[in-house]
Amino acid sequence: MAERGHSLESIKASIEARKPDFDAYIDPQKQYADAVIEVLPTQLIPDDNEGKVLRVKLIMKEGVKYFSPVYLFDEGSTISWIPCGRKLTCSYPGIKFAYGPDSYFGNEVSVLEMDGQFDRLDELIYVESHLSNISTKFYGEVTQQMLKHSDFPGSNNGTGLFQTIVGLKIRDLYEQISASRAQTPLEASKA
Repeated sequence: MAERGHSLESIKASIEARKPDFDAYIDPQKQYADAVIEVLPTQLIPDDNEGKVLRVKLIMKEGVKYFSPVYLFDEGSTISWIPCGRKLTCSYPGIKFAYGPDSYFGNEVSVLEMDGQFDRLDELIYVESHLSNISTKFYGEVTQQMLKHSDFPGSNNGTGLFQTIVGLKIRDLYEQISASRAQTPLEASKA
């Protein structure tokens, strides 16, 4: 809302106008998706009506070939982390991460959540260093991509972070499937 200059009322009206199409075409697909990004109201600001701060969830299905869910600190554990302090600048209301196992449409999933926004994207490297299975090719690739697109809407919150991570996961998935298919003709020719 804040980034694009819309009022809360116009956003609600727009959502309501699109709700029938969402309910008919988008919502039913979530049960089949390997990764879903959900954008929700913040829990850091009680009774928030401005919508400037978002809580974003990255829901990742477990047990999918070529896809390893991202995790925070310890795979499969339940973690709540407020990284504000000496290594991450956080103005009010701060940043909170959560990670843990859950169930989504009857599937076992891992959920990574970010509530809040980054004050300085260059400090994202601190958060990135605590995430595993992010499918980067080098240390700091997530931070580099976020800095490269720092003027995009959502670049300072979980929408940009999780879209960047999902993009890297898709690249990794493509590379693994391509390598697997390239190997299959070789195996067939040996037989």
